[in-house]
Amino acid sequence: MTPKSEAIQSLARRWYAALDTHEPTETLVAMLDPASLTMVFPEATLTGLDGFAAWYEGVIRIFFDEAHHVESVTIGGETAEGTEVGVVVRWEASRWKAPAPRSERIMLVASQTWTVAIGDDDLPRITRYTVDRLDYLPGSATL
Repeated sequence: MTPKSEAIQSLARRWYAALDTHEPTETLVAMLDPASLTMVFPEATLTGLDGFAAWYEGVIRIFFDEAHHVESVTIGGETAEGTEVGVVVRWEASRWKAPAPRSERIMLVASQTWTVAIGDDDLPRITRYTVDRLDYLPGSATL
Protein backbone atom coordinates (compact mmCIF):
# COMPACT_ATOMS: atom_id res chain seq x y z
CA MET A 1 0.00 0.00 0.00
CA THR A 2 1.35 3.42 -0.91
CA PRO A 3 1.68 6.23 1.65
CA LYS A 4 -1.14 8.08 -0.13
CA SER A 5 -3.42 5.02 0.04
CA GLU A 6 -2.60 4.58 3.73
CA ALA A 7 -3.40 8.25 4.39
CA ILE A 8 -6.77 7.93 2.63
CA GLN A 9 -7.61 4.70 4.50
CA SER A 10 -6.73 6.48 7.76
CA LEU A 11 -8.90 9.46 6.79
CA ALA A 12 -11.91 7.17 6.29
CA ARG A 13 -11.39 5.46 9.67
CA ARG A 14 -10.93 8.80 11.47
CA TRP A 15 -13.98 10.31 9.74
CA TYR A 16 -16.34 7.56 10.84
CA ALA A 17 -14.88 7.32 14.35
CA ALA A 18 -15.54 11.06 14.75
CA LEU A 19 -19.12 10.67 13.50
CA ASP A 20 -19.75 7.79 15.93
CA THR A 21 -18.67 9.80 18.95
CA HIS A 22 -20.25 13.09 17.81
CA GLU A 23 -16.91 14.85 17.94
CA PRO A 24 -16.95 18.66 17.84
CA THR A 25 -17.70 20.11 14.42
CA GLU A 26 -14.14 21.45 14.15
CA THR A 27 -12.75 17.88 14.30
CA LEU A 28 -14.68 16.89 11.19
CA VAL A 29 -14.16 20.21 9.42
CA ALA A 30 -10.39 19.61 9.66
CA MET A 31 -10.89 16.57 7.38
CA LEU A 32 -12.69 18.60 4.70
CA ASP A 33 -11.34 20.81 1.93
CA PRO A 34 -12.40 24.38 2.71
CA ALA A 35 -11.88 25.57 -0.86
CA SER A 36 -14.16 23.26 -2.82
CA LEU A 37 -16.29 21.07 -0.54
CA THR A 38 -19.48 19.54 -1.95
CA MET A 39 -21.41 16.85 -0.08
CA VAL A 40 -24.35 15.03 -1.66
CA PHE A 41 -26.67 13.21 0.77
CA PRO A 42 -30.08 11.73 -0.05
CA GLU A 43 -31.77 14.61 1.77
CA ALA A 44 -29.56 17.54 0.73
CA THR A 45 -26.59 18.79 -1.27
CA LEU A 46 -24.21 20.88 0.82
CA THR A 47 -21.47 23.23 -0.27
CA GLY A 48 -18.73 24.73 1.85
CA LEU A 49 -17.79 24.25 5.46
CA ASP A 50 -20.74 26.30 6.76
CA GLY A 51 -23.16 24.03 4.89
CA PHE A 52 -21.53 20.96 6.39
CA ALA A 53 -21.47 22.47 9.90
CA ALA A 54 -25.21 23.29 9.81
CA TRP A 55 -26.05 19.77 8.57
CA TYR A 56 -23.82 18.07 11.15
CA GLU A 57 -25.15 20.13 14.06
CA GLY A 58 -28.62 18.99 13.01
CA VAL A 59 -27.95 15.27 12.59
CA ILE A 60 -26.14 14.87 15.90
CA ARG A 61 -29.37 16.00 17.54
CA ILE A 62 -31.39 13.35 15.67
CA PHE A 63 -29.26 10.19 15.71
CA PHE A 64 -27.65 8.45 18.69
CA ASP A 65 -25.93 5.15 19.47
CA GLU A 66 -24.26 5.43 16.08
CA ALA A 67 -21.88 2.80 14.78
CA HIS A 68 -20.09 3.02 11.43
CA HIS A 69 -18.19 -0.05 10.23
CA VAL A 70 -16.05 0.55 7.16
CA GLU A 71 -16.47 -2.45 4.88
CA SER A 72 -14.17 -1.22 2.11
CA VAL A 73 -12.15 1.74 0.89
CA THR A 74 -11.17 1.41 -2.76
CA ILE A 75 -8.63 3.84 -4.17
CA GLY A 76 -9.48 4.76 -7.75
CA GLY A 77 -7.99 6.98 -10.39
CA GLU A 78 -6.72 10.53 -10.27
CA THR A 79 -8.70 13.49 -11.53
CA ALA A 80 -7.91 17.20 -11.61
CA GLU A 81 -9.73 17.49 -8.26
CA GLY A 82 -7.94 14.60 -6.52
CA THR A 83 -8.15 10.86 -5.96
CA GLU A 84 -11.46 9.09 -6.51
CA VAL A 85 -12.31 6.78 -3.60
CA GLY A 86 -15.09 4.23 -3.26
CA VAL A 87 -16.29 3.78 0.32
CA VAL A 88 -18.73 1.18 1.59
CA VAL A 89 -19.84 1.60 5.19
CA ARG A 90 -22.38 -0.15 7.35
CA TRP A 91 -24.22 2.41 9.50
CA GLU A 92 -26.45 1.76 12.45
CA ALA A 93 -28.10 4.47 14.50
CA SER A 94 -31.10 5.04 16.69
CA ARG A 95 -33.49 7.96 16.56
CA TRP A 96 -36.54 8.95 18.51
CA LYS A 97 -39.45 10.80 16.97
CA ALA A 98 -41.71 12.39 19.58
CA PRO A 99 -44.15 11.25 20.86
CA ALA A 100 -43.26 7.65 19.90
CA PRO A 101 -42.96 5.31 22.88
CA ARG A 102 -39.69 3.82 21.56
CA SER A 103 -36.76 4.78 19.42
CA GLU A 104 -36.20 3.30 15.95
CA ARG A 105 -33.06 1.54 14.75
CA ILE A 106 -31.72 2.33 11.29
CA MET A 107 -29.39 -0.28 9.80
CA LEU A 108 -28.02 0.10 6.30
CA VAL A 109 -25.05 -0.21 4.00
CA ALA A 110 -24.09 3.03 2.27
CA SER A 111 -22.09 3.07 -0.96
CA GLN A 112 -20.27 6.35 -1.42
CA THR A 113 -17.86 8.07 -3.75
CA TRP A 114 -15.36 10.53 -2.32
CA THR A 115 -12.81 12.76 -3.98
CA VAL A 116 -9.80 13.29 -1.73
CA ALA A 117 -7.13 15.94 -2.32
CA ILE A 118 -3.78 16.17 -0.57
CA GLY A 119 -3.31 19.64 0.92
CA ASP A 120 -0.19 21.77 1.07
CA ASP A 121 0.39 20.26 4.52
CA ASP A 122 0.39 16.74 2.96
CA LEU A 123 -2.86 15.82 4.72
CA PRO A 124 -5.75 14.27 2.78
CA ARG A 125 -9.04 16.14 2.83
CA ILE A 126 -12.44 15.31 1.37
CA THR A 127 -13.39 17.66 -1.47
CA ARG A 128 -16.47 15.76 -2.67
CA TYR A 129 -18.57 13.26 -0.72
CA THR A 130 -21.47 11.58 -2.49
CA VAL A 131 -23.84 8.98 -1.09
CA ASP A 132 -24.54 6.86 -4.16
CA ARG A 133 -26.82 4.22 -2.66
CA LEU A 134 -28.41 3.14 0.63
CA ASP A 135 -29.28 -0.52 1.10
CA TYR A 136 -31.45 -1.07 4.17
CA LEU A 137 -30.90 -4.21 6.21
CA PRO A 138 -33.84 -6.42 7.27
CA GLY A 139 -35.80 -4.95 10.16
CA SER A 140 -34.43 -1.43 9.67
CA ALA A 141 -36.40 1.75 9.97
CA THR A 142 -35.96 4.08 7.00
CA LEU A 143 -34.76 7.65 6.84
